[in-house]
Amino acid sequence: MNVARIYLRVSTDEQDLTRQNKIEFDTRAAGYYIAGVYREKASGARADRPELLRMIADLQPGEIVVAEKIDRISRLPLDEAEQLVASIRAKGAKLSVPGVVDLSEFAADADGVSRIVLEAIQEMLLKLALQMARDDYETRRERQRQGVQLAKSAGKYLGRQADTTIHERIIALRSAGQTIDRTAKLAGCSISQVKRIWALHRATP
Repeated sequence: MNVARIYLRVSTDEQDLTRQNKIEFDTRAAGYYIAGVYREKASGARADRPELLRMIADLQPGEIVVAEKIDRISRLPLDEAEQLVASIRAKGAKLSVPGVVDLSEFAADADGVSRIVLEAIQEMLLKLALQMARDDYETRRERQRQGVQLAKSAGKYLGRQADTTIHERIIALRSAGQTIDRTAKLAGCSISQVKRIWALHRATP
């Protein structure tokens, strides 16, 4: 049986649902059994994403990891990104991501120089994809910084505005008796944010 695990890193609930439906459909259509779908809202520039780490821990030999794009898996610096991919490979699993050509089966069937060349090409393509994902992240951050500077110069920068929807969700969940960990998971935010918002709420007269 061909087994896949799907990793979705998104920024909004709407993206989550749309991507999940399409990726799950395409994966099943390709003849794979889906052992798990792992979803989270977190920066790809972080290696300590809970759902990503849980997925890697769940991986079994011969399974594949499906993602929409390589930047969903990682926007880390190249050396850290390679370590992340190595941790997936160490479980005996493979990546199935658009833009990353998988030559492993061809390499396994080849001998001598042909095998070495195919494996080298595979690694080069993977490094290129991981570096491009990081470069895109850095470009976005630089544009954001420049935008903030321009806004400050024009006197229009108000700073980062609070996400009142998440704040209200955190307060409602904690008021209903949910634990800090469970609230963070349900609200799609960090544990530290839950603690901060809840402390501010309790301190408000």
